Amino acid sequence: MKVNKLLNIVLWVVIAVSAVLIISLISNISDNDNDSTMGTWINTNLTWAYILLFACGAIALLFALVQVFTDKAAMKNGLVTLVVMGVIGLISYSLADGSIPQFHGVEKFVETGDLTPAISKWIGTTLYGTYILFFFALLAMAASPIMKLFR
Repeated sequence: MKVNKLLNIVLWVVIAVSAVLIISLISNISDNDNDSTMGTWINTNLTWAYILLFACGAIALLFALVQVFTDKAAMKNGLVTLVVMGVIGLISYSLADGSIPQFHGVEKFVETGDLTPAISKWIGTTLYGTYILFFFALLAMAASPIMKLFR
């Protein structure tokens, strides 16, 4: 019961801080682009949003790790998923080549160093990984009704 009470207090504190920041931002809105007060409130609200985002991500990761380490079936499923994703990543990397694609304006990216053979290889890896996962998704959608017939 004490944990629930603590969580409720934390929730209300987060809501109160968020409300104060949003009200302060809204009350300082102006059309003047040189108004530093408005920029300060925007930066403060963005910082608060980043803090909440990272805190929620860390909490979700923590609870996922606790769940994995306390449940043997979840650990097995998680490891199998990691291995499958690793195999898909290796296959995608081996299929990708590092050649620079030829299109209008590519010279600008090559000259600035934004597009190198290594970057091109990783782009190809991501594309092949997407294609492989899309194929498996289509296969699963096609197989699902068929599998229901045999159940």
